[in-house]
Amino acid sequence: MGVIAVAAPPALRELFFDAAAWEALGSLGRLRLPPAGADLGDEAVLARLVADAEVVVTSWGCAPLSTAVLAAAPRLRLLAHTGASVKPFVTADSFARGVRVTQAGDAMAYAVGEQALALTLALLHGVHRFDHALRTGVDWATAKAGPPRRELRGAVVGVVGASRTGRAYLALVRALGARVLVVDPYLSAEEAAALGVERVGLDELLAGSLVVSLHAPVLPATVGMIGARELARMPAGTLLVNTARSTLVDGAALLAALRSGRIDAALDVFDEEPLPVGHPFRGLPNALLTPHEAAGTVESRRRAGAIVVAEVDRFLRGEALRHEVRPELLDSTG
Repeated sequence: MGVIAVAAPPALRELFFDAAAWEALGSLGRLRLPPAGADLGDEAVLARLVADAEVVVTSWGCAPLSTAVLAAAPRLRLLAHTGASVKPFVTADSFARGVRVTQAGDAMAYAVGEQALALTLALLHGVHRFDHALRTGVDWATAKAGPPRRELRGAVVGVVGASRTGRAYLALVRALGARVLVVDPYLSAEEAAALGVERVGLDELLAGSLVVSLHAPVLPATVGMIGARELARMPAGTLLVNTARSTLVDGAALLAALRSGRIDAALDVFDEEPLPVGHPFRGLPNALLTPHEAAGTVESRRRAGAIVVAEVDRFLRGEALRHEVRPELLDSTG
């Protein structure tokens, strides 16, 4: 049996692999684990771990497959990532060396979509404003006199990006009676019809949606796609949900829009993470904040571990990978 290097500390191994999944992974090869307390962000540590390994399983905080790491691992042929984005781990050298790459992003789509739904409902019903008012000592009558609340049924929801998470989210809000607009240059008319959504331009979506939920990947064309101009296109009372990436939105413009009171927002991602204790977002009654945990359900993590085990199994059997990331796809994913 070949060596499978697991480049993840104990806490992350337990997060992704239950006893059955860990046993299944161990049945595929000799598992090599990092020493207790090892810094897997150190290339030298990773190089020692992957020496003679055919497969490396990665998680957050792992060093990339640099030239030095690859030199130490002449037998390495597969990187299987427990998360979604593999950009921090793969390199041009690793692809050139023939190291294949797979990831478990599909496992997270439903969890992110469900949290985006939860945030949407919280914004619509003013839960964040009520909570902020009561926790900061506002009197009962003033707390009750928040902005008008709205229902999701019959509302127009704009989805920016028909990604895996975008599709999970739009299916959920449609099931609760929302009308859905989508902007995505890669979504065909046939796919839109099958999803039960309407394709529109970004300006039309922003101007016509009560809720705008972001699910686009980070690409040159999407960085800063929601700036001051786009925020101004949103009518007063629009609700913005971002469980994707903070770089999709101009942070300064968003802060200004929130301070003006024109819109409310629910944010799971930030330009600075951890979000500084003194950051202005923290004190705004119209901002609902979560600490980049939209994908962090028990079920999501377990699905990710199961995907990784299945992909390693397919690879070792010589079967086609179902979640492979090829070099030409790297710049079209988040």
